[in-house]
Amino acid sequence: MTVIPREQHSISRKDISENALKVLYRLNKSGYEAYLVGGGVRDLLLGKKPKDFDITTSATPEQVRKLFRNCRLVGRRFRLAHVMFGPEIIEVATFRGHHEPNPEHDKNSSQQAQNGMLLRDNIFGSIEEDAQRRDFTINSLYYGVADFTLRDYVGGMRDLQQGVIRLIGDPETRYREDPVRMLRAVRFAAKLDMSISNETAEPIPRLASLLHEIPPARLFEESLKLLQSGYGLPTYLKLCEYQLFQPLFPLIARNFTPNHDTPMERMLVQVLKNTDHRLQNDMRVNPAFLFAAMLWYPLLEHAQKLAQESGLAYYDAFALAMNDVLDEQCRSLAIPKRITTLVRDIWQLQLRLSRRQGKRAHKLMEHPKFRAAYDLLALRAQVENNPEMLRLAEWWDEFQDATPARQKAMLSTLGEDPAPRRSRQRRPRRRAPRKEGA
Repeated sequence: MTVIPREQHSISRKDISENALKVLYRLNKSGYEAYLVGGGVRDLLLGKKPKDFDITTSATPEQVRKLFRNCRLVGRRFRLAHVMFGPEIIEVATFRGHHEPNPEHDKNSSQQAQNGMLLRDNIFGSIEEDAQRRDFTINSLYYGVADFTLRDYVGGMRDLQQGVIRLIGDPETRYREDPVRMLRAVRFAAKLDMSISNETAEPIPRLASLLHEIPPARLFEESLKLLQSGYGLPTYLKLCEYQLFQPLFPLIARNFTPNHDTPMERMLVQVLKNTDHRLQNDMRVNPAFLFAAMLWYPLLEHAQKLAQESGLAYYDAFALAMNDVLDEQCRSLAIPKRITTLVRDIWQLQLRLSRRQGKRAHKLMEHPKFRAAYDLLALRAQVENNPEMLRLAEWWDEFQDATPARQKAMLSTLGEDPAPRRSRQRRPRRRAPRKEGA
């Protein structure tokens, strides 16, 4: 173990959440060891603002709950204490011990599948054991408020200074315990602009298929961290490099080409670039738009195939294709219904944006997802470089900001609606029965 004194590291208490400090001080005062650990320590050392502050301690989850009235225990696989201060949650974990493959061990504390995946892991231990149980060396640095020192048990400080992502322990064993660690390795490398060490990187393409064993709901949450945290484009490129993109988005990956120059692949790059730009400028993003853009070309291909094979009208084939594409994607990532509903809206509006005659343009602009649909249209026009689509996108761009008089003039130049109206057959009106004597 290396103890780094206060004068040799850059962490200051003024950069740490007051609520995290309260938790640390109370645990120390009650006789427990307690340290700030993980991404919070790593980001402070890199001069970044941590998103959250995690604490590890010698106190068990039940002992933590006794100390804090504003505490609740969560998780079965890993038992954790959440100490809540309004919107801020300080996560407190007990030092983890080594998982021992003992068949007579308490199944409520520890359980491992035959393939090596940890199903349950509530074995508690010492800080030294806890350091070995963490995933990457750069996430295994411990800051204590008792003496303001930094404790390094696995060479994390050296790797942080050299910009290396290195897994603690045997990489293949650790990936089998939790295959999501492969995604984390790629995410940290992209986010921190670091390289993955050779021994950590080597097993990833071989073991990528293990992600199929992870619950789709968990992979959905991981996909948002990967693609909607401000560094989605470099993350996507690394996912492809290590063959991790296919288990997450099989529909998209099966259409990849050697030169990566199809509209679909250009769309992927552009939508991720735009998303990164928005997030880096503190603008809001919606995962529904991201998924709508990413899956647009698989949807288009499937709709055309259905229309040709079944003889259905294109609109009906398109509606069926939406269901098929979302159902297949949700087998990999369990995208919640609240998001898939918005994705459908954005897609359906693509078929309506060219029909602007009469009152249709104004009605389309009143749709809650009009702006997202327009953005997807503009993106399609850009990646396809389609003159007709570019003119349509420019028309809508101008129409949105035009004065009522200008809008009226723009609509008048469109001419008659080329789409034939369906003739409605009127049902014969039922006559009231005659009254007697009438």
